[in-house]
Amino acid sequence: MANRPSPAAAARAAVAAATNVTRGIEQALLSTVTESGTKPDGRRQRWEKHKAARRTELTDGTMDAVRSLGADVGMDEIAAHIGVSKTVLYRYFTDKNDLGIATAVRFFEKHLLPRLTEAITDEVDEYTLTRTVIGVYVQAVADEPNLYKFALTGQPAAAATADSEKLVAQLMTGVLVLRMTERDADISGAEVWSNALVGGIQRAVDWWMTDRPIPVAALIDYLTMMSWSSIVGIAAVNGSREAFTADPPPLPEPPDAGEDAGDDHGEA
Repeated sequence: MANRPSPAAAARAAVAAATNVTRGIEQALLSTVTESGTKPDGRRQRWEKHKAARRTELTDGTMDAVRSLGADVGMDEIAAHIGVSKTVLYRYFTDKNDLGIATAVRFFEKHLLPRLTEAITDEVDEYTLTRTVIGVYVQAVADEPNLYKFALTGQPAAAATADSEKLVAQLMTGVLVLRMTERDADISGAEVWSNALVGGIQRAVDWWMTDRPIPVAALIDYLTMMSWSSIVGIAAVNGSREAFTADPPPLPEPPDAGEDAGDDHGEA
């Protein structure tokens, strides 16, 4: 049997790929605010490299400003907090929407993806892995409510958020494939399951962040309950959709609440 990469090694590879993609988002964004139709030269390439580095520096400063001043902070307040003029911000960002996209990409790259990768190790069982990954994601978002509102919920950041979600789904697909292959299971549905789990968790967290109707620990519990139940159901048929559709697991009968009452009634 050929050697397969461990889940931790696969996670590290996914992070490297994700970093390239998130940087690609930034580069695509930069290309929209530079002149087109000109051949690249050394001076322009140096300017683009400087611009990317400066954007990252200003984005990190923006994140600090949002944490301190709130999600509704304006460009004037951001510039003052960083210690630059608003003109400098507009030199590197076309508008606040552009800054919001850069912040969403930076949040994912700097705060979320490294935590997810660290959580994926060879040392834990599947349930612990499931609960840990969900907890890491939920806690990372819960810890940064202002950044979440500023960078991850607005329409302009939708593309960056969608790309980030795809990357997490790819990471989860890799882990599912590795773990299921070890069980000689059918992995044909791995991408479907990963995208469904990641998308469902993302939507639930979006809902929860609006007014946090339940404690964060309860949210993690409920999301783990849903996700782990799905994984157990998939494992029960070894990943086979044919086996599942031919004999779907029955819904358990509810507890008989009248049993104890009947016993009590019989005593005189």
